[in-house]
Amino acid sequence: MGAMLSVQDLVVNYGSIRAIKGISFEVNQGEIVTLIGANGAGKTTTLHAISGLVKTKGGTVNFCDSDLLGTEPHKILGLGMAHVPEGRRVFSRMTVMENLQMGAYIRNDASGISEDYDMVFDRLPRLKERRKQAAGTLSGGEQQMLAIGRALMGRPKMLLLDEPSMGLSPLLAGEIFKIISDVNDTGVTVLLVEQNAKKALEIADRAYVLETGKVVMSGNTDELADNEEVRKAYLGG
Repeated sequence: MGAMLSVQDLVVNYGSIRAIKGISFEVNQGEIVTLIGANGAGKTTTLHAISGLVKTKGGTVNFCDSDLLGTEPHKILGLGMAHVPEGRRVFSRMTVMENLQMGAYIRNDASGISEDYDMVFDRLPRLKERRKQAAGTLSGGEQQMLAIGRALMGRPKMLLLDEPSMGLSPLLAGEIFKIISDVNDTGVTVLLVEQNAKKALEIADRAYVLETGKVVMSGNTDELADNEEVRKAYLGG
């Protein structure tokens, strides 16, 4: 069987600037794959291109045998891909429960939705305690948990996570990475963009290193964590 997600020769321009210069990578079912690189390397743009939020100039994006290019974001969600964007983007005036309901808006199986609230609350007990609170009153870590919980309410096959640990204390970031691993253990495939390369390499199976819109290195995370160039550039060693 081919890869669950296959990106080939992806090109994205911002005006006259070529932000993504023909990158290719694959994510197999059940994996956590991470894209690492400095700010401006094109990691977020790549996720936006895959989930239909920016127009592409060339290349192909194939997910579960569907061509995603030119597909509207809500239809991509319907195919089983959920994108948790950078900056958490919860609906701050809505309660935790209402935010989770928004995650299930493409579904109409009431009993399954109700089971999934229980699943999210089991996995993220802090959300259960705060389910009647407005999302805007949660801490940054709790908002990130809510953003992940909301995505899980769509029963995705694959989660795209953009900088989930950004702005969080090391302790809370560790908690978020554990949640990502746990979600993956239940069978959800994960594509992770993360500034904290050390943590990303700890939980991922494979990684691709992006520099100025190109893939410059890829491999199993153990190999990359031991690679001298990677250590110097991204792991502070």
